[in-house]
Amino acid sequence: MLTYHFESADDIPENIVDSIKAAFRSKAVTIVVEETDVAFELTDEMKSVLDQRIEEPKVDYISAAKSLEQLREKYTGSQRARSMH
Repeated sequence: MLTYHFESADDIPENIVDSIKAAFRSKAVTIVVEETDVAFELTDEMKSVLDQRIEEPKVDYISAAKSLEQLREKYTGSQRARSMH
């Protein structure tokens, strides 16, 4: 995966598409362009979930790394199982 970050759209080189084509040749690619200044705002539903989590006993907490590991195992494992059927 390649990530390009530019301080301004004016900084994007004219040959960027040629560079991407050279790097990926005939492979499928996805190009996403987003503003980095956009403020993220939590929805009321997200705030409610976070409020509920704060009230949970701290002994039940797991680290972010452990949480991500469990999610990867759950979803990549289920994808493998589905692709085997």
